[in-house]
Amino acid sequence: MQALRLLAERGRPLTVLCLGAHCDDIEIGCGGTLLRLLGEAAEVRVHWVVWSHSGNEARRSEALASAEALLGASAAQVEVKDFRDGYLPFVGERVKDEFEAMKGQVQPDVIFTHSRGDLHQDHRLIEQLTWNTWRDHLILEYETPKYDGDMGRPNVFVPLSEDVCGRKVELLEEHFATQRGRRWFDRETFLGLLRLRGMECNSASGYAEGFFGHKVVI
Repeated sequence: MQALRLLAERGRPLTVLCLGAHCDDIEIGCGGTLLRLLGEAAEVRVHWVVWSHSGNEARRSEALASAEALLGASAAQVEVKDFRDGYLPFVGERVKDEFEAMKGQVQPDVIFTHSRGDLHQDHRLIEQLTWNTWRDHLILEYETPKYDGDMGRPNVFVPLSEDVCGRKVELLEEHFATQRGRRWFDRETFLGLLRLRGMECNSASGYAEGFFGHKVVI
């Protein structure tokens, strides 16, 4: 977190852009890191964009409530777009147009997005357009565990306290009732990944989130 801490001490707020293809992706991938940043930085401004809820108002409501609970009183702009789940690559021109419009609206210090090796087609498109759009920014790609078995070897780690990890999982359990029937969506999965990444980076608490940083300049 040293690089992000330095960014927050430059006499202006730390601007964070969070991009997720689906309504729970951001919380799963970087929810703990966001909670830590919000707790440590003097001022954080978050732009939070979810690209698909497929007209499912229950999912949209979950996403908005979850973002509000996680971000608390921070300055935040949250948007949930109505693209169809599973079809983002097939309307890629429209998605790219929205990325280009967003580029003129926010200049983030750090961007959280999907990982390059993610096997979900929606996730891959969001990652590709992130790099196409912001070419001189700190981009950290997060993990989303799933049936496909596409977990990689992250090279950037953010140690997290046990309390932060507990809060992250609590928010997921509380706000995403539509996902509770999925086998992978449970407390053990989320804490297990946090524990594994914590072991890999020798976190004092035993917990961490892992990211892929393909180009990091400090």
